[in-house]
Order: sequence, then structure tokens, then C-alpha cells
Amino acid sequence: MGIYGALATAVTGLQAQSFALEHISGNIANSQTTGYKRIETDFVDLIPDAPSKRQIAGAVLAQSRATNDVQGDITVADRNTYMAINGGGFFVVEKKIGTNDGNAVFGGTDFFTRRGDFDVDKEGYLVNGSAAYLKGLPIDSKTGNVAGSVPEVIKLDNSFLPSQRTAVFNYQLNLPQLPKNAGYDPVNTHSELLDSGDYTVDPIATGNVNADENAKFLADSIAGGAITVYAENGAPANVQLRWAKTASYAQGGAAKDTWNMFYQFDGDATGANPQWKKVSQDYVFGTNGSLDPAVSSVSLTGLVIDGITIGDVSLIHGSNGVTQFSDANGTAEVTKLSQNGYPAGEFVSVEVNSEGRIVANYSNGKKVELAQVVTAQFNSENQLRRHDGGIYSATSESGDAILDIDGKVTGAALESSNTDISEEFTKLIVTQQAYAAGTRIVSSADEMLQEALNMVR
Repeated sequence: MGIYGALATAVTGLQAQSFALEHISGNIANSQTTGYKRIETDFVDLIPDAPSKRQIAGAVLAQSRATNDVQGDITVADRNTYMAINGGGFFVVEKKIGTNDGNAVFGGTDFFTRRGDFDVDKEGYLVNGSAAYLKGLPIDSKTGNVAGSVPEVIKLDNSFLPSQRTAVFNYQLNLPQLPKNAGYDPVNTHSELLDSGDYTVDPIATGNVNADENAKFLADSIAGGAITVYAENGAPANVQLRWAKTASYAQGGAAKDTWNMFYQFDGDATGANPQWKKVSQDYVFGTNGSLDPAVSSVSLTGLVIDGITIGDVSLIHGSNGVTQFSDANGTAEVTKLSQNGYPAGEFVSVEVNSEGRIVANYSNGKKVELAQVVTAQFNSENQLRRHDGGIYSATSESGDAILDIDGKVTGAALESSNTDISEEFTKLIVTQQAYAAGTRIVSSADEMLQEALNMVR
């Protein structure tokens, strides 16, 4: 090949370095692009077929090498809908191809990206800075579990969250062995007990305490906490609870200690109208401070508070949830008091929680999980095909997407470009020097050809 071969080889070297310069230029230009993955340059030598002792270095070919498996820095973002993947994988997204009757129309093809700057658009979709729409799996609002296995474009509903009636009431507490209520007298035996004989109408037998005997009832009982419950239409009602000890083993005359629970039926009641109602369950305690027999739950049928109909409610104590252990203060210590109802709420905002789920926040304080963000893994992620906007598509070399819901998604965060400016400038210097050296080869080959031509003159 001789001089012409050297000239041709030098030209491939110039082309290869120019190719590398394009990569360096693009990497530096995208050093601030969210989720950008730099492109490296691989050089491949091309060796002509010849005997081993006659082989020459040959030409060079430049190829692109992806760095999709190299993560950029994760930084905190000021938007709750921004997200980043901490580890391998890609967000599953789809592109919008148009609108029909004002509704978005999507192409039906999955794309993949590390760009997590998603924000809610006017239609309620989560779309990132390159117009890619986030996909995920819907969540069953009743069970809280992921429903289905095929990702779909996530669309938020900003309508009111309907109210939910209180149907379950979780209540656990410890009652003192000796209640020191307002009527307690350490000298007077049985002063801490509710003595039905002191009432015009027996509250134990009838299950009611009338308004005109409210003051005495308050003196004979201890507070057991209060909680707001909700009717079917979201109307709130404040449930006041009190406990009265009705039999005492220590004072004699009873085999075991017995307590009864009351709730305020009508706070505005007057005269002989009922103000407090007794829960139809005796709480009987053994000498070890535990219920005997055990009471894990109580049904409150047709619960009405201050004229507001709540309906049937299950009062859940759980295993050993109500105890009677000695307490020097003589008061009830509530350890759990919660219920499952809530009023209607207005949509306020959306965020991504620690499990990678899209969560809607409402004005009533409720958080509703709407969708699970999925990530796509590939056997060879560096073989994905690159498109504009930092999105990729699967190829036969990359393999099909393997969907995962392992919760590697971090909310209020963004992944930066994995471009290192200092490294790119170093490569720029090397590339520039290599290109300059290649031009010297061309110049030298040209001079040698001139010398050969001058020999015939």
C-alpha cells in the first residue's frame, strides 16, 4: 500500500477524531440536561489481511458507546412531582400524537427515560420536560394494592374526594383499678363507684343518664377520651366517652371488677331527656388486670350523636386492648383512639411517596394513592436506541423491558447529567492533539509523493 495506504489511514484517523469531537461537543452541551447520558467513543482498528510479518497497523473506525448504566448525581428538587431512580432502570413513558374531542391521544408505544422532571399539565397528566407522559399501574382504592400488570398513562382526577362514614372505631386504654373521679372519697367506701341507687333512673339497667343527673354522673365517672366521627354525608359529630366502675371486688359484694362505658348521646339535652347512653357491654376484669371474658370488639348499632346519624359502628379493642392495671393517678390512659371516617375533601396537590407511588393530597388531610410508578430494566441497557428528549426505545440487542415496582423511585428529586466537564475537557485536549498529529501524517505523505514525482524530472 505504501504512501497511499498511509494517506488513507491518516484520513480515517481524522474522521475518527472528528467523530469523537462530536461526542465531546454534545456531552458538554448537555452537561445540564436532566437525566442525560453521555456518549463515549470507541476506536476499532481495521487490519488488512496479510502474513503476520507483513501486517500493518491499518485504518481506524470510530463507534459510539452508550453510558446508560452510569447514574448521574441525585439532587433535591423543589417540586413534589419530580422524581429520580436511585439505581438501574428507566421510567416508562409514552408520547402524545394528537387530541380528539379535547382529549389526548397516545401512540401506544412504550418509551423509556431517566428524565424525571414530571409536572401536572392542564389535563391532569404527568409530563416531563421533553413532552413524555409518565405511565404506571393503577392502585385499588379499597385494598391499596396494585391493580393490573400493564402500565397505563397516569391521569390525575382533581375532583372532590367523597366523604366516608365512620364504620370502624379503634379504641384501646387502661382503666385504673381505683378510679379517682370527682366523687371519690378515700374515707368513704364505694365512693368511686357508680351507685345506681343514687339515680332517679337506673343508668345501668336503662342504659341512659338523663340531663338532670348529668352533674352526678360526671362526678361518678372518669373521662375516656373524645373523637370526631363522620356521617355518610360527611357531617362531623364529636363523641365524648366516659367510664364508670359499677362493681368492685376489693370493696366486697362482687366477684370481679366491672366497668361500663358511656357516650354522650345529646350534649344539649335537658330535664329527663337522655344525655348519656351506656354501651351494651360489661367490661369484667380478673385479678390480673385483663378482661375476663375477653372483649375484642363491640357493635354500636344505629349510633346517633347530637342528632347526627352515624349508623352501625364496630368498636374495635383488639387483643388485650382494654386493661385494668393499677394507676396512682386514678385516670384512664388512652393508648389508641382512631376511626376510619372523613369529610369530603378538595384536591390540593400531588406528590411521590417513598414507595414510588403517586399520592393525591386533599384539604381534609387525606392522602390517596393513585398509581404505582413502574421502572423498566433491560438485559443490555446500553443497546437501547436513543431519541430526542432523553428517551429510548427497546431494540433486539437490548432485549424487552422487564417491569419492576421495587420502589427505587425517589420523590422531590432529579437525576443530573452524568457528564463530567473536567473529563470532557481532558478528552478534548487529547482529541485535538490526535487530530493535529493526523494532519502531519497527511502533510508528510504529500511531501513524500512530491519527492517521488520529482525523480522523473
